[in-house]
Amino acid sequence: MKTHLNRRAPSADIILLLEGTFPYVPGGVSSWVDKMIRAFPQYAFALVFMGGRRQDYGDPSYALPDNVVHFEEHFIHETPAPPPMRASMGKRDAFASVSHMHDALREPEMRGAIAGLMRELMPMLAPNGGLGEQEFLHSEYSWEMISERYEAYCTDPSFTDYFWTIRIMHKPIWQLVRISEQLPSARIYHTVSTGYAGFLGALLSFRGQGRLLVSEHGIYTKERKIDLLQSQWIRDNRGVFERDTSRVGYLQDLWVRFFEALGRICYEAADDIVSLYEGNRMRQIHDGASREKTRVIPNGIAVSRFAPLRDQRETGTAKVVAFIGRVVPIKDVKTFIRAIFVASRSMPELEGWIIGPDGEDPQYAQECRDLAASLGIQDRLRFMGMQRVDSFLPQVGLVALSSISEGLPLVILEAFAAGVPVVTTEVGCCRSLIEGRDEADRALGRAGELVPIANPDLFAQAILGLLERPDVWQAAQAAGVARVERYYTDTLMQDSYRELYLKLMHRSVLSVEEG
Repeated sequence: MKTHLNRRAPSADIILLLEGTFPYVPGGVSSWVDKMIRAFPQYAFALVFMGGRRQDYGDPSYALPDNVVHFEEHFIHETPAPPPMRASMGKRDAFASVSHMHDALREPEMRGAIAGLMRELMPMLAPNGGLGEQEFLHSEYSWEMISERYEAYCTDPSFTDYFWTIRIMHKPIWQLVRISEQLPSARIYHTVSTGYAGFLGALLSFRGQGRLLVSEHGIYTKERKIDLLQSQWIRDNRGVFERDTSRVGYLQDLWVRFFEALGRICYEAADDIVSLYEGNRMRQIHDGASREKTRVIPNGIAVSRFAPLRDQRETGTAKVVAFIGRVVPIKDVKTFIRAIFVASRSMPELEGWIIGPDGEDPQYAQECRDLAASLGIQDRLRFMGMQRVDSFLPQVGLVALSSISEGLPLVILEAFAAGVPVVTTEVGCCRSLIEGRDEADRALGRAGELVPIANPDLFAQAILGLLERPDVWQAAQAAGVARVERYYTDTLMQDSYRELYLKLMHRSVLSVEEG
């Protein structure tokens, strides 16, 4: 662990539960976390970072703010070697409870009971509690439960793959239980996703150790589903004549349902659930969140930081389109590259800039470079790595997002504030950002163009439609500036969270007094 991350404290006001983001991974969510901590200097924050393997992360991308009093990190695929194998019968009633919970997750009418079932299971997850790690890995009743569920539900012919999938899938749960038992005390647990971080938050909430707040920038279960369906490491053992091409493999579906279950447990444990826009709030409700717990708090930025960049622009519209983001498949950088290729045939002076880290998925980043070379545009497509946005935004004519999934992208807000229109795929909140979310907002005009995902031809047309028509570009610039200044400031966002933090702090105090 880096020295400046080595902070320890017995308690904090707020513990942030962070999966695969701050302080190691740069980008929208991490930037939001950094700004949130700094926006509330009156609170002492503790941070719990969770990742897959330590080798997947380099040096921290962010320094810890002064009001971070505690930091710890855990890598869920680097768990210590288990103790020596110790066979046992296990406890039949404990594994019967697990089966009952799995049945409840399969039946929509029973899903309201998940929180209660999870509370009942928690004491059993301790060593010698009947569902400890040893009992799960080596007891006879565990073997019976896995075998029975394979026979009842699994459509993949390989019992071996099913057996090891179940073991690998559930193993992090006991690590999360151990983490929950050793964390500093806090009044609020704030998770920035569901998944493993959200499940840890649920464990803490079920222990009665503080109030749980969930903030989702994207929908974790949706994004994990995309990743899992694109994965190459999950086997599909069905024969050619057994496969239904309209259905994913059983083991892929099993992983998807596992993360859906973690999300549902987190939603049920939460006191409040925040999304960035109404569409995601409805998705949370569809995925099991109580409507009464949900609310929308849009992202906001410090517009005053970017406003001076407007005056740094040269006369005329720069024929430069900047993709800003991580070079990973979910951002679909290849569609951006192909769009630059198509558009450059009509506008030979056009340049494409790819600005963002490319170390998260080196193979994909190399594929993007190879694609540019195969299209013969490597001289007009630049991979620029991480850059300060104020160093390049005055030099670009458009910002582009080609993602197949987004929430409410900060890069769009920053582009608007700097006076740069945006071309984006129609994902997440992007339609509202480009066109407006209600009548008053729409009256401000269009701040760019929307295109379908994975359509480089239409993406290219949208780029040319803005860069070739100065009047359209200027109208889009004015609309973006007006929209971000009116609806998406950091002050509006922070005021909403200040109110929410105060409410949860008050509830936490009352719970302690009543206890």
